[in-house]
Amino acid sequence: MSNSAEAGSAPDALVSSLPSDETVSSNKTVFARLSAMMLLEYIVFGSWFATLGLVLATHGLPTIIGLAYALAGVAAIVSPMFLGAIGDRFLASHKLLGLAHAAGGVVLLLLPSIVGAARGTLVLVFVFVYMLFFQPTLALTNSIAFRHLGSNQRLFPYIRVFGTIGWIVAGLAVGAMGLSASTGVFVVAAIMSFVLAVYSFTLPATPPAARGVKFAIGDFFGSKAFVLFRQRNFVILIICSLLTAISLGTYNSFASPYLGALGIENVAGVLAIGQISEVVFIVTIPFVLARLGMKYALLTGMLLWGVRFVLFAAAAGGHHWLAVVAIALHGICNDFFLILGAMYVDRIAPIQIKAQAQSLLILVIAGVGSSLGSLAAGWVYGATVASGTDSSPAAWTPVWFVPITAAAITAILWLCLFRYSRSEEQVRTPQPVH
Repeated sequence: MSNSAEAGSAPDALVSSLPSDETVSSNKTVFARLSAMMLLEYIVFGSWFATLGLVLATHGLPTIIGLAYALAGVAAIVSPMFLGAIGDRFLASHKLLGLAHAAGGVVLLLLPSIVGAARGTLVLVFVFVYMLFFQPTLALTNSIAFRHLGSNQRLFPYIRVFGTIGWIVAGLAVGAMGLSASTGVFVVAAIMSFVLAVYSFTLPATPPAARGVKFAIGDFFGSKAFVLFRQRNFVILIICSLLTAISLGTYNSFASPYLGALGIENVAGVLAIGQISEVVFIVTIPFVLARLGMKYALLTGMLLWGVRFVLFAAAAGGHHWLAVVAIALHGICNDFFLILGAMYVDRIAPIQIKAQAQSLLILVIAGVGSSLGSLAAGWVYGATVASGTDSSPAAWTPVWFVPITAAAITAILWLCLFRYSRSEEQVRTPQPVH
């Protein structure tokens, strides 16, 4: 990590340091356009996803909360690798982003009436279909940003922070409008999805990096990115990401209904505290990497996922402020896990498969791991809170055992098996895969 990256934290100063070549924009306009892309992407996501559990519980569908979030994870398994291959080879990534959001917006407009009618099975189908369109866009926005930053990936946190701001804006707006438990969240998300769909076509051109390279059937499944499994550290990263995502799935599914069970008002607004903390911690990433290195920075994010659920359990004893502290830890948990993970993958992936490599990471985190977390926590929730006679916050404690156990196992595996040292901070990029 260079001293120049450490010295300045303002995006304005950092943008001016970009070199002028074919892959890296040297002007502030492109930085602003990429930042706006992230802002809109997470306004769409944060408008409805954070309080989906509360919306379902309010409209007589509490038993499908875990399954709904699990299906969102399944969609992350099915679609990102396929669309990642398209983005790498056939269709410009910014255009693919726009088309995905246009289709997703249509699906969102149909959800309010279905949820309002308490048609559980149909709700699950439509949530799944929507996430088929949305999940790939998380990787696409990362890929587009990294593509235009080139070797200056140290700037990525300053672009990604606008995604966090977008989630905050969405949460505060939804909470202020009194829509935390309302189907109106889907309408808000649909409108913003259409806005982003149009905006995506104005983004800097991001043509397929592997255009003209011979296509193989395996590319539909992102098989080219599997070459990264030859690297020991990448394998450990994927395993620990999967385990950490179990905590993520549990949090996404049950944080909002738990806050409601605690009697906390304006759930969407309280959840936005987590994203506010992301803004605080995201700008520290260059400094933390310079001092702790990639291994221990990632460990911090992984381990604190378990700590926050210990606080959730403790909040059931009447100390509701501990739940708010747990929400506030979201910044460290996400920034030092999701963002650093994306940065590490971008360092080691050849340019021809960067989109597929980012999609693979999203598949593991938002797909397999998150689904397992939602299903496991959902099963415990169904066997305790939903079916028991005790409706107090204390009845939720067994639900939190799932992510706490996953975090403990992750920390042991990461410390013992990930061999990334400070001397390896300048990672060598593997040769392109043919």
